[in-house]
This record gives sequence, structure tokens and C-alpha cells, in this order.
Amino acid sequence: MNRSEQICAALRSAILERALLPGMKLPEDSLGERFGSSRTIVRQALERLAAEGLVELRRNRGAVVATPSLEEARDLFDLRCQIEDLVVSRLSAEFSQKHLDALNAHLDKEIAAEKGPEPVSIRLATEFHILMAQLTESPVLIRYVEDVGYRCGLTLALYSRPHSTDCGIQEHREIIDALSKGDEDRARDLMRHHLGAVADRALIKSENKGQGIYLDALEPYVRAVRGDD
Repeated sequence: MNRSEQICAALRSAILERALLPGMKLPEDSLGERFGSSRTIVRQALERLAAEGLVELRRNRGAVVATPSLEEARDLFDLRCQIEDLVVSRLSAEFSQKHLDALNAHLDKEIAAEKGPEPVSIRLATEFHILMAQLTESPVLIRYVEDVGYRCGLTLALYSRPHSTDCGIQEHREIIDALSKGDEDRARDLMRHHLGAVADRALIKSENKGQGIYLDALEPYVRAVRGDD
């Protein structure tokens, strides 16, 4: 990844893991200082995140972490079910050992993070669905699953009630098993049920916006980009 993509990935993880809260300001100059990059590079990263729905760019007021409404979230989850139904169908038709190994490797990451902070598990769960789209090698499916998936991930981090991550992991495991057995109908049914359960967990409670510019929480993500020891 180039520098802008690295900063974009770091900020995306920080948002999905709730190191940066909805409503927080993202000033280009401060971010540039922290990442050791120009404002132009930071602006490119913010524009990409805005396209993903994770950041809002406000004219003459700079960028802030997005705060999706519950109404928007419901539409996003409905759309996500339709798109990922197509992903499962496409992936099922060409499922191979390479695909199985990639999905199981990601599942291992989810299991390893299960006892840690819930926002990390939410990010990894979101990335599982994005990985499925990537394995189809369809640029259109990858683009739309990334955009909708990240926005749903932000909704989960903002609104979802606490729950055991074991449920989501088991659902992912069952989807992988159905795909490995060539059972497309079961894989699609499992995915629909899984996304329905995810939506139920997400569309529950509201929470106050994060306020202020508390960019110190970014430091672990910044160090990874700067290459600090």
C-alpha cells in the first residue's frame, strides 16, 4: 500500500474499533503531524473514508467521524443482505481449497480476538465478509461489499448491544462448512440468517456522539504506519 492507503487503513481500523468515536473531528494538519505525512496525503485518505461512509467531509469545517442514523442503518443492512447473497452464490460456484484456507485463516484471527475488546471482533467480523467478496475476484462485488460492510461495521460499533462474539464466529464457521461441501442453498440460508442476527444486534440502542479532538487514541495505529519500534 502507498502512504495514503496506509493512513486510510489505520484510520479505518481506529474508527471501527472505536478509538475514534462518531462526531470526532479529524483535522488534516494534526493527522499529518502524527502520521508524518503531508495534508494532501491525509486528505486523500479522508476522501476514501468518506466514500466508504466512515467519515463526513463538511465544507469549511473539515472532516469528522460519521454518525449513521438508525434509519440509514436499516437500509444498509437490507442492501447488504441482497449483495452478500450474490457473493455466496458466486463464491459457491468456484469454491476451492485456496478459498477454504483463506477463510479458515481469517476465522482463526476472529477466534484469537474473541476474549479481547468487542470493537476489534466487530472489525474482524466485517473483514470476514469483505474477504468473501475479494475471493470472488469481482471488482463490482468487492467495491460494494467493502462500502456497505464498513458502514455496517460503524453502525455495529455505535449502536449494537453487548453480546458474545462466539455466536458470530460459529455462524461464520457454518457458512464456511456449507461452502466447502458445495451446498449453495444452505450457505445462502445461513448467510441470510447470520446477517439478520447481526442487524438485530446493531439496531438496538443509541449512544451519544464522541466530542472533541482526542487524537491520542490514534497512537497505536499511527505507530504501525510510521514504522516505529
